Amino acid sequence: MTKAALLKRPEAVVLRAFALGFPEAYEEFPWGERVAKVNGKVFVFLGMDGDTLGLSVKLPQSGMLALGLPFASPTGYGLGKAGWVTAKFGKREKAPVDLLRSWIEESYRAVAPKKLVAALSAAPAPRKPARSRKARR
Repeated sequence: MTKAALLKRPEAVVLRAFALGFPEAYEEFPWGERVAKVNGKVFVFLGMDGDTLGLSVKLPQSGMLALGLPFASPTGYGLGKAGWVTAKFGKREKAPVDLLRSWIEESYRAVAPKKLVAALSAAPAPRKPARSRKARR
């Protein structure tokens, strides 16, 4: 996989930006893989294998439910035993972006230092934009 290969799929661009939006998250390319890390630890692997989009995350709470989905499987290299789940989507398969965002957040919370998770939890929820006067009529 090249660094640019992942960015060919719009949902991959969205998921990458979401992962990198967490406090102190950054991107690296170990083993030729695109990963998002926090405090030196990977919380999401984002990759492409040909036309297949892949994502691996640590899911301590929802992992068993996730593994019941047709596109999910335990992550290889023994990571599956530690709660890591891999999701793969072929060229014509639409990735469920909202579900994958929730998985990325769960993985970040599982891997990040407690002080960052606490700060994330303490942050106010995003407010809905106010409706204009025209929209209220």
